[in-house]
Amino acid sequence: MKLLITGALGHIGSKLIHSLKNGQFEEVRLVDNLSTQRYSSLFNLPKKIKYIFLNEDICQANLENLFRGIDVVIHLAAITDATLSFNKEKLVNKVNFYGTIKVVKACLKNKSKLIFPSTTSVYGVQEGVVDEKCPKKFLKPQNPYASSKLKAEEFIEDFGKKNKLNYIICRLGTIFGVSIGMRFHTAVNKFIWQAVLGEPITVWQTALNQKRPYLDLNDDIAAFLYILKKNIFDNQIYNIVTVNSTVSDIITLIRKYKPDLKVLLVKTRTMNQLSYTVSNQKFIKTGFRFKGNLEKVIKETIQLLSGINK
Repeated sequence: MKLLITGALGHIGSKLIHSLKNGQFEEVRLVDNLSTQRYSSLFNLPKKIKYIFLNEDICQANLENLFRGIDVVIHLAAITDATLSFNKEKLVNKVNFYGTIKVVKACLKNKSKLIFPSTTSVYGVQEGVVDEKCPKKFLKPQNPYASSKLKAEEFIEDFGKKNKLNYIICRLGTIFGVSIGMRFHTAVNKFIWQAVLGEPITVWQTALNQKRPYLDLNDDIAAFLYILKKNIFDNQIYNIVTVNSTVSDIITLIRKYKPDLKVLLVKTRTMNQLSYTVSNQKFIKTGFRFKGNLEKVIKETIQLLSGINK
């Protein structure tokens, strides 16, 4: 099998490319525009896998040529900072939506299967338990990032009905966990970073006791590899979520290792969401088992950062 990963040097991609085992793939093409300069994500890759790095931007590159001979594309390339997406809405739409259109059409041209990582943020304003059956009219994303992902989902589904495209859409919970390409703009990682620096954790005023879906990075990688192994390209949507937790619960876990932690409530443009739980049962029913542990990852991340603020 020949695999291609867009956004290969991002938080998820960096972990994925270092997690591949000898003999799993005939070739792995890594596509990244190096906008975040994560050169170090290419250090010490597994020796017996044929990696080919392509310094390309999906919005500019000839993707039909890049995808030639590829069996599966994992399309990770995206602008993912939800809060800052308000300030660069056009760019977010260009990369996350129009970039995905290019990827989808290149997949069809080359008969490549597609794993499209979306986000549970597409659920937006909900309450109670939600799953993949939530009607489109009730999906209410609260920021340009989530909106762009929902538009991309809708395009893929519509395009897939009209053409012979084999795909799977994975709505990922908020990622937590360690990667050589790690970023700290999402909830758990951001809170850990602030705690290690001795800064107060900044929490949206209405979010402290709201329940939200989170995804252990190891579970995410395991899910992608499971999809490849089981060939789950059934043109359906799956929630990929390790745990649903409140910010308050996360703060309690961080306080075990940073007892002097302080919390600062702040305002944001996405404060009007309700507390809800995202079900992962549909994916579990395929035979997958989530093994992530929020407290274990929090402890590990704090330990890795412990040397910067003694």
